[in-house]
Amino acid sequence: MKAKALKWLRIKRFLQMYRTHSCNDLRPEHEGKTVTLSGWVHRRRDHGDLIFIDLRDRHGLTQLTIDPSVNQEAHRIAEEIRNEYVLKVTGIVSKRPTKQENKSIQTGQIEVIVDHIQILNRSKTPPFEIDNPKDANEEIRLKYRYLDLRRERMKNNIIFRHRFIKRTRDLFDEKGFVEVETPILLKGTPEGSREFIVPARLYPGTFYVLPQSPQQLKQLLMVGGMDRYFQIARCFRDEDSRGDRQPEFTQLDMEMSFSSEEEIISINEDILKTLFKELCPEKEMLFDPFPRLSWHEAMSRFGSDKPDMRFDMELKDVSDLLSGSEFQVFTRAIKEGGLVKALCVPCESKFSRKEIDELTDTAKIYGAKGLAYIKLTDDGIISPISKFLSEKEIDSLIERMNAKTGDIIFFTADDFETACNALGKVRIACADRLQMRDKNKLACCWVIDFPLFEYSKEEGRLSSAHHPFTAPKDEHIDLLDSEPEKVLAKAYDIAMNGNEIGGGSIRIHSPEVQKKIFKVLGLNNDEIERRFGHMLEAFSYGAPPHGGIAWGLDRILMLLQDEENIREVIAFPKDSKAKDLMTGAPSPLPEESVKEMHIRSIADDI
Repeated sequence: MKAKALKWLRIKRFLQMYRTHSCNDLRPEHEGKTVTLSGWVHRRRDHGDLIFIDLRDRHGLTQLTIDPSVNQEAHRIAEEIRNEYVLKVTGIVSKRPTKQENKSIQTGQIEVIVDHIQILNRSKTPPFEIDNPKDANEEIRLKYRYLDLRRERMKNNIIFRHRFIKRTRDLFDEKGFVEVETPILLKGTPEGSREFIVPARLYPGTFYVLPQSPQQLKQLLMVGGMDRYFQIARCFRDEDSRGDRQPEFTQLDMEMSFSSEEEIISINEDILKTLFKELCPEKEMLFDPFPRLSWHEAMSRFGSDKPDMRFDMELKDVSDLLSGSEFQVFTRAIKEGGLVKALCVPCESKFSRKEIDELTDTAKIYGAKGLAYIKLTDDGIISPISKFLSEKEIDSLIERMNAKTGDIIFFTADDFETACNALGKVRIACADRLQMRDKNKLACCWVIDFPLFEYSKEEGRLSSAHHPFTAPKDEHIDLLDSEPEKVLAKAYDIAMNGNEIGGGSIRIHSPEVQKKIFKVLGLNNDEIERRFGHMLEAFSYGAPPHGGIAWGLDRILMLLQDEENIREVIAFPKDSKAKDLMTGAPSPLPEESVKEMHIRSIADDI
């Protein structure tokens, strides 16, 4: 009796199990084995007597064969099954006939001959085809994100995200870093972006904010002696969304005490290279080590402080060749302290006049007054400005730009930043037209020696180029009192394929220097105390020299997964207007909840 009871218990447990294997486990060596699988109906095919179902779970697909000669009841149930029904099936693993194998899936050599089917849940017809890789309308995908996550593309992106973040954690742990979670509810201390505000119920009239970054907290951890910190940090900015930006995002945040720029750059470069090599072996890493460019060099050569170095086409200064030109647009810019930048595009005369007009519009969007050009054809020079240039000037330009027949040379003339930035955008637009930006190549570089301040035309004053805790170069500290616009920062960004993927700096650890920076930014003593008094107080207790960096994890994952938008690597993102189409957020709260927070909405009054 005991043996019979144990056997029945084993059978009962087997029947209660939802699965003995995943839908990607079974291989020819499992032939003859009785298995139980659970998952979604990916595809159903009715061949009369035989019904075939591809059963899907997160791990993969398994073909089920329902034969009425095996079990008529199972066949009857299979007749009513539709796509996305949730099933539990039991059957025997069988090898597929040789000519019926499916080499596109890992279980393609076997099928499961079904003896029992249980419908665990039915499904309405989905608003888009789960088994069709073609994209549905994005609004529909975001509204039904839980269905979108069932698709192969999204599933792979989210699993890759998990692997990348897990390996990142391991690598920082191996280098002696400690992960510390920092608070989400903070004091409002604007760092350049608009903050999300949270009313404090227990303290009427006061508010928390959600962190734009853990910047101040990680510096305080250094004051606290944590030495090496990192965190996979959630951050929030109440800004308009873009393709590479979300109102809430994730960054890898790290900070080190007693560290130099060289040490921080070296550690982060080593970790990133390891991640790329281990997780993206199919991609070609173009530079090892990553090149380092000053901010001025990056702008001058590539027209960007996040240069795409997967292709050549560098900008060149041709001001010296054109200072005596009759073309006043060029000479005026030079006389006013600006310059003339040129870009040679090896397009074999492929650009039509319409395309050149579109490139001109691109340059104008980024501040240029226009876009001059010289096209080198078999029939000679074609250019609207050639009548203003001497033969010697044209020959010198062709030589400087190493141009050949079929090439086109574009020009911008303005102040340094405007001329470089506008022509840099034209460079990228040309590369896209000529398909020069290979997604299978990774070109990383460091950009260093940034200006500490930038002039804000809107506010009519200097503002921090990064944030107000960035340290000036030691040899420039004296310039803070006389020529702050000339001060360079101990800052460093890392760019990949034309995108900034990380940025950091050595921080100010001296209360005196920090106060001086606040003064340059136009803050009075009361403002300094109100907004940053806690930081200065902490620094007065012996802050170590320290620095760090933050990576934009969503953006890195977007690039590695060859996506155009970071929403594709986030499980539940907001749309382009910062709305959650799935849940309907943001949404009104009940009136009693609003009153309890000691606030009132003025939306009805507007």
